[in-house]
Amino acid sequence: MTVHIGAKNGEVADTVLMPGDPMRAKWAAEKFLSNIKEVNSVRGMLGFTGEWKKNIVTFQGSGMGMPSLSIYVNELIKTYKVKTFIRIGSAGGMQKKIKIRDIVLAMTATSLSTPSSSIFKEINFAPSADFNLLMNAYKASQLKESPVHVGGIYSSDTFYDEREDLNKEMVRHGILAVEMETAELYNLALRYQCRALSILTISDHLITGEALPSNERERSFGEMVEIALEAAFY
Repeated sequence: MTVHIGAKNGEVADTVLMPGDPMRAKWAAEKFLSNIKEVNSVRGMLGFTGEWKKNIVTFQGSGMGMPSLSIYVNELIKTYKVKTFIRIGSAGGMQKKIKIRDIVLAMTATSLSTPSSSIFKEINFAPSADFNLLMNAYKASQLKESPVHVGGIYSSDTFYDEREDLNKEMVRHGILAVEMETAELYNLALRYQCRALSILTISDHLITGEALPSNERERSFGEMVEIALEAAFY
C-alpha cells in the first residue's frame, strides 16, 4: 500500500488506464472488464482491476490536474511497478478541423509548467508519447466511427483560463486540444522508462463554444477506451 493507493501487491496490473474522474474508472471497468475487483478507494480515487480478452488491466482515476496525476503515477511506478500508462480523458478542441466527439492521440504535450519543472530548470523539455502505443492506437482507431487526429496538445494548470493571448498562440502553432494532465504523465514515463499515451475525446470546443451533452458522453468515451485497450495489447 501507499499513502494514496490501498491496493495490495499483485492487485495492480502492469497496464493502467487512467481517466481523471474516478467514477469514469468505475464505469469503464464495469463496461469493458470481467472478474472485476475494486483495488483502491482511498480518498474516493477509485481503482479497479479485471480482465480484458485474457489480459489483466487496471483502471485508476488520476484526479484533475498534473499535481494530482503525478502523485498516482509516481506511486504506481515506484511501488506497483506499472510499465504502461494510457490516459483516457476529455479535452477542449483548439482547431476548426476538430469536432465534438473526435478523438485526439497526443503525440506531444506542451505546457507552461509541470511538477517536473524544477528538475528541468532552464530546459524546455519536450515530453512525447511512446511511439509503439501511438502507432497501435492509430491503427486501432481506423476501425472506429469517430474521426481521429494525431499531433501536439497543450496541458494547462488552469481550467478557467483567462490567457486569450496564450490560447491564440497554441492555435496558431497547430495545437489540437487542451487538457490538464498529459505533459506530466509523459515526463514521468520517460524518466522511469515506462510507456505512456494520452487518448482524448473532444467534449467541448474553445473556438466554436460547442459542448458535448453529459448524456451523450459515454458512447463517445467508449470508443476511446476500446482504442486504449487495443493499443496496449496490440
